[in-house]
Amino acid sequence: MTDDTAVQARQREIASEHLLFKLMEYVEARHPGLLDFMEASLDHLGDPATDGTKDDKGVREIARRMIVGARKQGVD
Repeated sequence: MTDDTAVQARQREIASEHLLFKLMEYVEARHPGLLDFMEASLDHLGDPATDGTKDDKGVREIARRMIVGARKQGVD
């Protein structure tokens, strides 16, 4: 991956994460239970990698932290 490609990938990840958080916060405020539903689904979440970088637990932990963050942030 070139430096430009890595930078663009990082920027897309940051933008996507921000928008996802805001969507989670918005929907949860209007339809309580979304975050509980998402949290209950985490046992089915896994890392699709097929090499030594595969880390299902790590992927689930990132998702858990995102849900915790959305719960704390809420909609003002």
